Amino acid sequence: MGLQPHQLQDNWKRFKIYQDPAARSELIDHYKYLVKITAGRVVSSPPPGLDREDLVGAGVQGLIKAIDQFDFTRAVKFETYAIALVRGAILEMLRDEDWVPRSIRERLKLLERTHMDLEVKMGRPPREVEVAETMGLTLEDYHQLLIQLGRTSLASIDDILSSNENDDQLRVSDLIEDRTVSPEGEVHGREIRRLLTDSIGKLPEREHLVISLYYYEGLTFKEIGKVLGVSESRVYQLHTQAMVRLRVGLSENVTMFQRQ
Repeated sequence: MGLQPHQLQDNWKRFKIYQDPAARSELIDHYKYLVKITAGRVVSSPPPGLDREDLVGAGVQGLIKAIDQFDFTRAVKFETYAIALVRGAILEMLRDEDWVPRSIRERLKLLERTHMDLEVKMGRPPREVEVAETMGLTLEDYHQLLIQLGRTSLASIDDILSSNENDDQLRVSDLIEDRTVSPEGEVHGREIRRLLTDSIGKLPEREHLVISLYYYEGLTFKEIGKVLGVSESRVYQLHTQAMVRLRVGLSENVTMFQRQ
């Protein structure tokens, strides 16, 4: 049975104020369920050469980092903060393993180029059927492509903020305010949050809702499907479509997301 709210608050005080290692261990044990849940959300089935324990192990490191860095005096929900760091740690491990096939990366690049070209040509975000026709795909095949891309770490906000050529770049977890950063870093972080928030705000209603429920409310794609009244596969499609729109929308500001 987990800790009660008053016990959690007491543990945070013991750890943060008095540096009690026992309190830290109890916090890790209490919140370890977040790792299992998040690992299942990031990757539905581990890629070849990795197993679920590898994902969990990376996630635990993210959880420990979250507990060590968290400021319990702020009005920020720890679960939201922790999930961001756990997800980031798992995705970073997957990037290091370079488990996404080159063919998948190329198809994502083609999808992004098509979106960008159509938006420039039409002066508005293209509809799914327009992208599918331009790519020479049926709408059904286009939806299958979105699902396929959605099951890789490439279709995540983390990868919008980073590239495979640079390991020292931003993750979603970096967008959560941290009082330990320098004044320059804080200003940089606020600007990045503003750009990303503005881009998310321009998404179509359903895609915007998927992003909010997945990244900020911590729901699974299956749970989001129940909220929207659609299948889990359709949520994958909406999520991937949103990621592509965000990539295209932020492309002009890509240098803003590079650490100086």
